[in-house]
Amino acid sequence: MKRKSSYLIFAFLCINLNSIAQTILPNLSEKANWNLINRYSKAISENGKNGIFLNALPGDGAMVLKGVQFSSGTIEVDIKGADIMGQSFVGIVFHLQQDSSYDAVYLRPFNFFNADTLRRNRSVQYISMPNYPWEKLREQWPGKYEHKVTSVQNANDWFHLKLIVNGNTIKAFVNSDPKPCLEVQKLTSTKSGEVALWVGNNSSGAFANLKVTSQ
Repeated sequence: MKRKSSYLIFAFLCINLNSIAQTILPNLSEKANWNLINRYSKAISENGKNGIFLNALPGDGAMVLKGVQFSSGTIEVDIKGADIMGQSFVGIVFHLQQDSSYDAVYLRPFNFFNADTLRRNRSVQYISMPNYPWEKLREQWPGKYEHKVTSVQNANDWFHLKLIVNGNTIKAFVNSDPKPCLEVQKLTSTKSGEVALWVGNNSSGAFANLKVTSQ
């Protein structure tokens, strides 16, 4: 009986140790921590935020966090885009693979307050590259993988993006809104991969206070 009880206690401790969340707060300006793809970076200090600025260039760009494999958990970051039509796509990449396939959630700040209701409903977007770009998702499943964002005050201001990845379920939250602005099911079978800060075609962006919590 004592031996059995000891085994149960040991098993319980192992389960709890394995379930402890691990959080990292990467230094965005420490270049040794990052791989830059199709962008240059510059350290910034603005409105009390110490972060990084990625410049605008044709094509997508990313800043990939080295040495971290993310599966499930939470990714949070402060982001600043711009109210420039078609030139401000800013977000988070996760489950990035060596073949450059990845999942991402990004925002289009220029649509936050657009007078066109249809465009406002395209403020936040999920994609899974290369097989599910936004064009294909919008054509085949209109309105399913993009949505409006109502918890922002100004398209040119900083906002906080939080992603919760739980198995195949992805939820995106902006600022302090307790309701997700987007909730989708993952479109690929990849279970883990690298994390990156992401900017789209001809887009720049600022990022600060990145926090990655793995479950």
